[in-house]
Amino acid sequence: MKQIQTSGGRSPVEQTIAIKFPPFSDQGEQEQLHQTYGSLCRVKADRKPSFLSLAFMSVRARCLPLIDMTLQSKPGQALVLRHVWRNTLSTLVAGLASFLLLATGAARAETVTNLEAVDADGVSTWNGSFPIVLTGVILNDPSEMLDSTPDYIPWDGGAGAFELGGQWQVFVQTIASGDRGGVEVWSAQDYGNLPWEPHDGSDSYTDGAWTAEVNRVSHDPATGHAFHKGDLVVVTANGSLFYGGQQNINEEHSTDPAYDFSISLVSSNYGLPTPEVISLSSVISTNLSATGHYDIFDPTRATGGEHYQGLRVRINGLSLVTTNGWNTNSDWSTRYSTVTDGEGRYFPLIHPLYDLGPAPTNRFDATGVFLQESESGTDGTFGYELFVQEIAPSADAVLSIANQPVITWPASLSNYQLQSSTSLTSPNWTAATNTPVLVNGQNTVIVKSAGTQQFYRLEQVK
Repeated sequence: MKQIQTSGGRSPVEQTIAIKFPPFSDQGEQEQLHQTYGSLCRVKADRKPSFLSLAFMSVRARCLPLIDMTLQSKPGQALVLRHVWRNTLSTLVAGLASFLLLATGAARAETVTNLEAVDADGVSTWNGSFPIVLTGVILNDPSEMLDSTPDYIPWDGGAGAFELGGQWQVFVQTIASGDRGGVEVWSAQDYGNLPWEPHDGSDSYTDGAWTAEVNRVSHDPATGHAFHKGDLVVVTANGSLFYGGQQNINEEHSTDPAYDFSISLVSSNYGLPTPEVISLSSVISTNLSATGHYDIFDPTRATGGEHYQGLRVRINGLSLVTTNGWNTNSDWSTRYSTVTDGEGRYFPLIHPLYDLGPAPTNRFDATGVFLQESESGTDGTFGYELFVQEIAPSADAVLSIANQPVITWPASLSNYQLQSSTSLTSPNWTAATNTPVLVNGQNTVIVKSAGTQQFYRLEQVK
């Protein structure tokens, strides 16, 4: 996915405290020092703006002989301490350890509802701290969405701008009671080709390092299990950025291990969630919004596209308008097609990296992950789309009424409701109270005699 994320996360200004050690007298002294202070290595803590008015985004302590602690602050709030010699080392490290103990806590459970909360402009309102954990089901194989093949591309004076090389991505749908939605988990190889990142290669992975990184996030660290859709997992996040209408779990465009996310297996083959069946009228309007879009946006996330963001859904009754994107090209932007419901609504579909077969020529249903990509850091009120994983011919919404009082209709039309009325002249359509039974792929209702004539219809639920 085109992850050019600029808001949130690391501040553009970083101040450095470099604690440099003098030459060691012998190897034993170095090993003793490493043993004494080794517990401080690779510690990360995130805090809300507080201490000395610095907006601490991270404190990173690395192993000897150099402890490099990066403090991200607002412009003008510099704090630089350099060349602290051995006679002050013990005091400084003790103070740093105390600070880290205060700042570091266990990862806290977060909900997708909180993480994806937005304001009236569709911009994230989440202001939590890291690390966080989310539990959910992986909705796609890592190989379905993005091409993770190593492809290191240097900045080269700007020639490589926005070329991100290999990319990796899965969506995880929450299973927590009372929670709703799914979250994108994403990483890329060449962050250094983003114009606002360092261009010295420090924020890009070499091909070898990227191969190792893809292997790390694609496998359970305890068992080596290769993650695939339907696995129940726990995601631990140390970084996140908002872009395109979504708050995504990622590395905040950094190769620093302090920002790594990790995925752990809870249960393999747990099973994919049953897709929520919707129609285009649930997410697309035939009238332009005040911001010039047809997307139905609701900041409360109770309706419209926000209600389905990150979920596995099935959209019924679609017809292709454009087919140029019906292919398996590695480039995400070339895999878009447009569909319509035949009622004046249009919607983008994204083809996976595997073959779905020939482009349908008749009406079809599409099942996949409901996404959002507004390509903006300040407007998240539009850009909804479906990443397609399965297609099937649409079943016609036709009632069959036998000589005996039995009514049937296709079970795939789960977004239709059986209604009845005693008159067609002045109809009063109400939901039928009969509970349908599934028989040979058909919803089946046996109608009991009411002593009066009854008329029945199928009504699409919006």
